[in-house]
Amino acid sequence: MEALKAVAASGVEACWVGAGLVRDAVWDHLHYLPPQPPGGDVDVVWFDARQIDDAVDRHMEQRLREISPGLDWSVKNQARMHGRNHDRAYHSVEDALRFWPETATAVAVRLRGPEQIEIIAPFGLEDLFALRLRPTPRFQHEKRAIFDERVMRKRWLARYPKLVLYED
Repeated sequence: MEALKAVAASGVEACWVGAGLVRDAVWDHLHYLPPQPPGGDVDVVWFDARQIDDAVDRHMEQRLREISPGLDWSVKNQARMHGRNHDRAYHSVEDALRFWPETATAVAVRLRGPEQIEIIAPFGLEDLFALRLRPTPRFQHEKRAIFDERVMRKRWLARYPKLVLYED
């Protein structure tokens, strides 16, 4: 909630918190682990094709550090990330999430009012809550080595023993 409140307080309405922060919070809960601070950076994603200079992201990170200095912020305008990832141009944050490696990671949330959370999850939430680790379509074949490397490097199967690697 600290990250969601900081992003909401930043004044940039188009920002979402996604990826590992959301995934790990759910998996920790489903493994009966106590709430933990983020193990890595807090991914903040947004989309504006008119502001693709990464200096805008750095400015937003600085603003978020002022609001919540205890978190390691990583802000990325998804309007430019397709180039780095060698994908077609993305059309929105939700569209960009379709190109993320795991279905359970392709989730982003933001506060809409003091008590309401808005969620985008182009592959749904079933894999996330069913503890299924599944590659998104792009990472099933063409980029499978990247998916496999992430599974090993992040040690998800060791950290979360109930997690099942799901092969289509």
